[in-house]
Amino acid sequence: MKIAVEGCCHGELDKIYETIQFLEKKENTKVDLLLCCGDFQAVRNEGDIKCMAVPPKYRQMQTFYKYYSGEKKAPILTIFIGGNHEASNYLQELPYGGWVAPNIYYMGYAGVVKYRGVRIGGISGIFKPHDYRKGHFERPPYSKDTIRSAYHVRSIEVFKLKQLKESMDIFISHDWPQSIYHYGNKSQLLKKKGFFRQEVEDNTLGSPAASELLHHIQPKYWFSAHLHVKFAAFMQHPSNVNGELPKATKFLALDKCLPHREFLQIVDLEHDPNKPDCLEYDLEWLSVLKATKDLLNVTSKSWNMPENNGLHSRWDFSATEQMKREVLDDLGQDLIIPSNFSVTTACYDPNKPQHSRVASHIVNPQTTEFCAQLGLIDLNAKVRQQYEEESGEFEAMEDNEADSMGEAEDPSEYSTDTSFLSSSINPDEITLDDDEQEEGDATEKSRELSPEHTPDLSLSFSNARILPDSMAVSSDDATDSTNDELDRSESSHTEEEGKRSDRPFKRLSSENGSGGLKIKRRNQAIYTAKDEDDDGFN
Repeated sequence: MKIAVEGCCHGELDKIYETIQFLEKKENTKVDLLLCCGDFQAVRNEGDIKCMAVPPKYRQMQTFYKYYSGEKKAPILTIFIGGNHEASNYLQELPYGGWVAPNIYYMGYAGVVKYRGVRIGGISGIFKPHDYRKGHFERPPYSKDTIRSAYHVRSIEVFKLKQLKESMDIFISHDWPQSIYHYGNKSQLLKKKGFFRQEVEDNTLGSPAASELLHHIQPKYWFSAHLHVKFAAFMQHPSNVNGELPKATKFLALDKCLPHREFLQIVDLEHDPNKPDCLEYDLEWLSVLKATKDLLNVTSKSWNMPENNGLHSRWDFSATEQMKREVLDDLGQDLIIPSNFSVTTACYDPNKPQHSRVASHIVNPQTTEFCAQLGLIDLNAKVRQQYEEESGEFEAMEDNEADSMGEAEDPSEYSTDTSFLSSSINPDEITLDDDEQEEGDATEKSRELSPEHTPDLSLSFSNARILPDSMAVSSDDATDSTNDELDRSESSHTEEEGKRSDRPFKRLSSENGSGGLKIKRRNQAIYTAKDEDDDGFN
């Protein structure tokens, strides 16, 4: 089975699908599945745009609304996780996952599904320590703080994923697992992104929560995005106590969808030909969801997950055979995910734009149906119910309403210890506070690829003029280099422990693209504890 993996989508669905179709035609192959590693931007209308944490000048409709309205249909089954630039109000409707459009499936805050027997897990968002132990309390319309905290990873999702014991084929996260850069060509990474050097040396770059999951789940493949650079690594896990052979994870991070950037990779993966050609629920994951249904927090108050420390009567919520049988009974012995997408709000009409549209808090019937089947609680509906109850109870105390709800903007709840977080300056990022009228990625995305910017023909397609929407990628690189890079990385660790491969990875162009195109960029810190630093456009 051929799986296309894409880095940061940034709403460029048309260009991604066109690029895949171009590769299929050129290589005479067929891609079976597309995985997107965040910043998907499922924007349906003008109200959704206002719920996306990007600078106003980057709040563009892009093309997703065409797939939502039915004007277009995704030509390839597409699965994605959330990043840090999303229409959070829409994704919030589907906390356990669901269809955002026909043939386009969102994995929820965290989730596991199967396709043709291949087990795929994922977690949405990015890690920020001051929100990690809170519940999912945010609701539209968002404040300047909650529009950011809405996409921060929570400990409850990591706890659920750590209950899994069965093997995982693929895992997807937006930000990188912390320390993964020590298992690849670190010197080559720092040549591309020199501003990561201090954090790499201090081992503070990336997500400690994702690193925790990497060590626990030990998937065959782990795909990420966020840092806008292609990077491969091979991690050999230690042997376990059961005497089984040690597992290994092939890691690959990809760039954002722009010309001359390495944003797409095609990977060959073995599958079960006897399994159905459709998405299926994962039985173990659904059992964990049922087991943890009472671990519910829809407030901004911090809390700790159960652990074996004498303070909790139960700390193991892993799936049992009895629980799996109960889930199968709940679903009528059918694990196939129903194609029950439904439109929940008006779609953007380019002939009748409504710039004053404001996003409302919507309960999605997909989630309602899913929760009814399994006896779960719709987190999104619970947040809305709590807000309505508190609004009525404190109607005469509006001045104190924020305190009663425990809003996230209370700075005293945030951790002030930032010593373990990255403070790198990334010239490839754009800040939310950037009000200058400068050239940026939006200009680059809209600019046509001229003949003088054509990459070296030995590495790319022979005729740049036939490239779909100027999305120049190398067929050799897109179809072959993943396994080449991962195998080189694996070989370097197998032959000599701790030694890193010095062989450079394939690249189409320099960091700022090829030719004479000059892009002025703003500096932005990644992975800092201050809220305003979530806003880097990455």
